[in-house]
Amino acid sequence: MSFLEIAQKRYATKAYRNEKISEAKIKELAEILRLAPSSVNSQPWKFVIVGDEALKADLAAHSFFNEQKIKDASHLVVLFAYDDIAAFETYFKANQPQPVVDYYQSLKADGEERAKVWFQKQVYLATGFLLAACGAEGIDATPMEGFDPAYYDQKLQVKGFKPVLVVAIGYHSEADGNHPSKTPKKRLPLEEVVTIR
Repeated sequence: MSFLEIAQKRYATKAYRNEKISEAKIKELAEILRLAPSSVNSQPWKFVIVGDEALKADLAAHSFFNEQKIKDASHLVVLFAYDDIAAFETYFKANQPQPVVDYYQSLKADGEERAKVWFQKQVYLATGFLLAACGAEGIDATPMEGFDPAYYDQKLQVKGFKPVLVVAIGYHSEADGNHPSKTPKKRLPLEEVVTIR
């Protein structure tokens, strides 16, 4: 299947059937996340893949209208960005050439919050990579910002990092009304969003 066909079929799954993704596929997705692109190879992230049913249900209860999706999905991927600037800088300066460090310092010159926003943008790059990988592997996925970051932070305790978003992964339920066979994918016309010059 071409990547275009994958893009045409991929959608935000609204209902999952309770079926587990194989351990081999989860390990493959973990490696894909590790290899995700980031600006200047900054990698300002950590990822937690939750398959334990009790923990997943606990997190789901703090995910607003996404609770049922998370409970029924096979796994939940929680994507974190650095929140501890000093820890990031120690790692970054030890692994990057000076011009790249200078680039980061120019971002941080606008304040630490500007740097943290930049970290979060890198997490979104990894999310896109994960969604594409899931599509290629025939795994359904739902990216979500609808969760309680403070609760996730307390529960998962990834020190020095802040949860940015979560992605439920698994296999869609036949009852999912958002599936493209029931609700065709809606996108703006090509000429309204892409200019080729």
